Amino acid sequence: MLPTHALVGLAIAVPVSFAFPEFASVFLLSGLFGGIFPDFDLYVGHRKTLHFPVYYSVLSLVLIPVAVFAQTAWIIGVTIALVAAAVHSIMDIFGGGLELRPWEARSERAVYDHFRDHWIAPRRWVRYDGAPEDLLLSLSVAGPLLFVVDGQFLWIVVGALVVSVSYVILRRPLATIAETLVEGVLKRTLPDSLLAYLPARYLR
Repeated sequence: MLPTHALVGLAIAVPVSFAFPEFASVFLLSGLFGGIFPDFDLYVGHRKTLHFPVYYSVLSLVLIPVAVFAQTAWIIGVTIALVAAAVHSIMDIFGGGLELRPWEARSERAVYDHFRDHWIAPRRWVRYDGAPEDLLLSLSVAGPLLFVVDGQFLWIVVGALVVSVSYVILRRPLATIAETLVEGVLKRTLPDSLLAYLPARYLR
């Protein structure tokens, strides 16, 4: 779930923010942005449009030595964001498939690999976004963050935990609500030109 990715992005940035405390806020923001950026494609080719498990990783490996050598804030910030985006894209491979009810484990699409031009199958180590083990991962990452970040970032961590717990509780009912909304309201009120933009997983 998105809060897990946000927390992981922050965690990636923490060691660098300790090394350069004068830019701590910039680097934490970079980690947070990189952690959530791939999911900006949620309704436009989700896990394909902005998910690049190979390319983010390669760019990260290229930029890390550059950042270590140059040690300029903007290069380090961009590198952190790329690493967080790469980790996000790879993490999604170990979750559930791209479907409205991923606990049914019917989809074999986790993340699109643009380098090899095919969908990577889900590993389901975390069965689906919003599963109890997803919450456990969020809690494991957030625990240490509560003691090492402060100010607005502390509130972001607390907010992410609140959203995580709420989402885990509501995850399964939300799928039914979304499907009911599409079938009972949107299909009857929206023109076909707009319905075409709804992700296929919402349509029967």
